[in-house]
Order: sequence, then structure tokens, then C-alpha cells
Amino acid sequence: MSHPQRNLLAVRAAEAPARTRPSNYPEPFASMMSGRIKRPLGDLFGIQSFGANHVTLPPGAVSALHHRHSVQDEFVMVLTGEITLVHDDGELVMTPGMCAGFPREGTAHHLVNRSNVEATYLEVGDRQSGDSVSYPRDDLEAVREGTSWRFTHKDGQPY
Repeated sequence: MSHPQRNLLAVRAAEAPARTRPSNYPEPFASMMSGRIKRPLGDLFGIQSFGANHVTLPPGAVSALHHRHSVQDEFVMVLTGEITLVHDDGELVMTPGMCAGFPREGTAHHLVNRSNVEATYLEVGDRQSGDSVSYPRDDLEAVREGTSWRFTHKDGQPY
């Protein structure tokens, strides 16, 4: 987590600094996040109990691998453009003002921009310890250790 700027009270989300590393995933999964721009907003203010990101998805980009958390709840709200929510039971096109929530141990999901224009959304999730992430469509598992993630194959072998 970056250090908050002293006395920072407000920023324009779309102008906040982008994450320097596009993805925490190991290869070959990290390059699948190509084009996605995450702007960590909560970190700017020193918020520690939850994360908030302004995310930009150019046409064809995806938010994440198809996943579900064991502990973390997630919330997204579309700000601009059109984003397709891919979930265990199908797909749903989301437009500005629409939001979706993903309780821990709930439906696996990810977002994809299938339109021909850039889309943005707000992403919020808690930062409870003990979280793990399962990826039902990929040979990947993740466990949160402190402020970072440890990735393994489904058989437990490290990446």
C-alpha cells in the first residue's frame, strides 16, 4: 500500500495515479489483464479496512480472471461505457449507474468490455485477513498473506 498524502481530502478518481504493476497474477495470467488500468483510491487516503479502485477497461479488456473470494465481499458500479458481467449462471450487460455485489463464497465472476469504447467502474472490497481466491476456470489459487498474495496451482505447487 502506498503512503497517503498528508491532508489529502479529495481527488478526481480518473486522474489518480495508476497502479505501477498491471496485475499481481503470475504469468501466463498477468498478461491477460493487458490494457486494464487500476487506480487505487483508498490507498491515497490511508484507508486500510477496505480497498476502492477506479478501473478503466478499454475495448476487449477484462477485470480479472473468473473468481470468488472466501472472505472478501466485493461491490462494483459502472461509471461510463458498457461492461459485461460474466458469472456462474450466464452474463449480464451493465450500463452506467448499474451496480453489482459479490458476497464471499458467492458466485464466481469477472467483467469484460465487449463494446468498442472505453468503460470505467468503481470497485470496492474489504481487506480482511485469511482471504483466499478460487479460480474455477484456471489452474490457479491465491491466499492473502499480510498485504500480498501467494499464488499456487490447484495442486498446491507454487508458480
